[in-house]
Amino acid sequence: MKALVALILLVQLPIHKAVPAAPPAPLGCDDPESEAAAEVAVNYINGHSHHGYKFALNRIEDIRVIPQGPNNKIMFLELDLLETRCHVLSPTPLENCTVRSFAEHAVEGDCDVKLQKVDGIISVLASKCHSHADSNEDVSKVCPDCPLLVSLNNTEVLGTVAAALNDYNSKTADPYLRLLEIGRAQIQYYPSHVVYTEFAVGATNCSTEQAKANVESCQLLPEDQSNFGFCTASMLKDPTQSLNVNCQLYGHQHGVIYAHPGQDTSAGLVPSAVGFINHNLGLAHNNPVASESASSEILRSMLSAKSVAKRAVAEAAQHDKVAHRVGFVPPPPPCPGRIRHFDI
Repeated sequence: MKALVALILLVQLPIHKAVPAAPPAPLGCDDPESEAAAEVAVNYINGHSHHGYKFALNRIEDIRVIPQGPNNKIMFLELDLLETRCHVLSPTPLENCTVRSFAEHAVEGDCDVKLQKVDGIISVLASKCHSHADSNEDVSKVCPDCPLLVSLNNTEVLGTVAAALNDYNSKTADPYLRLLEIGRAQIQYYPSHVVYTEFAVGATNCSTEQAKANVESCQLLPEDQSNFGFCTASMLKDPTQSLNVNCQLYGHQHGVIYAHPGQDTSAGLVPSAVGFINHNLGLAHNNPVASESASSEILRSMLSAKSVAKRAVAEAAQHDKVAHRVGFVPPPPPCPGRIRHFDI
């Protein structure tokens, strides 16, 4: 009799539908592991850039992960970067480099990076980047009187850089500086006509007096003695004329070299910059021979990663449907991540 009563009570107990175990949560763009991978990627990109400026992380747009086995995974990152004021030759650590404001006519970089994490160690396998400046219209809406970026081979820009370098060399005995490349150039027309330039320089084996006698004989110092620097200059052209120049030499940096494009750079123009308003981040750090294969490899791999991710999302969605019926509210999407500086 007692057994029968117990059985009746058991049958009358409310039946709760079991919620299936949730699939592993996808890695979020703001997760510490994602940010660690992004840091490795940004350092790699800056380390392989030979012209222009260092870039800082603005946002992790997306991340995909494909497990390869125990303690081994492939990671794909889509990164939004912003140009800083530090030239790639500058010894200033990236964390101390100031990101250019929107009013300075910011330049954005978009990168796809393939990485591998084995036993906690992250390394870059391939990358593909390109960069572009904000449109003149967008900048003018925010700051109507701000100077806008102009072509690096603009006639006024070339004249300002030449005048600035001649002025600096004439006031400095040693060493004689030679132009490496023009980094940025802006022109303001109102309320005054002003040309702003930034350019990288290198010390030569000549003094100013020796250069006056035979400037063609002045060569950049060899790699084991190299001394690079950076100059800013502004030339007021109207209503009056004046020139302001400021140059800083970094001193010798072991292992830091300037990649010569193999052609005359007397105007400070590398192939990736002629006719453009900013150095192309993609051309700057991708080997032209290897970039196509690297790009196609990243594309194929990312498509594979997205296919895997779609299956994971579908499984997660099915789980969320069941979970929603029992009152569980799923967390917000893990990507894109937070904006560190500003959205452009």
